[in-house]
Amino acid sequence: MTVVTGIGQLHISVSDLDVSRRFYRDVLGLPHLFDAPGMAFFDAGGVRLYLARPEDERFRSRPIVYYRVDDVDSAFAQLVERGAPAISGPHIVHDDGKAALWMAFVTDPDGTPVAVMEERSHPS
Repeated sequence: MTVVTGIGQLHISVSDLDVSRRFYRDVLGLPHLFDAPGMAFFDAGGVRLYLARPEDERFRSRPIVYYRVDDVDSAFAQLVERGAPAISGPHIVHDDGKAALWMAFVTDPDGTPVAVMEERSHPS
């Protein structure tokens, strides 16, 4: 019997909700779902992202979320152009001979790494 059926929501701790809301909406381009007092919610491909300042240090998060993109080169360039600080540009992290996994990293306003990833199939 499976208890967990998937991820419903991820919390990302932020220090300034307004600045972070703009980053996740305007830089990453995630659809903004709604706000609640001290909170902002976004849709990340069916998983809800919850941005808030933690009320208790035990709930402070430092996630690294890996977002799927169609073109990692273009996505990375757009993120940097929109003001996201770069950590590392597109590079291969794994290649099994059938496909290569490409990733690139930027940071959000709190310095939390944000990854974009693309799986590129090799021509048959």
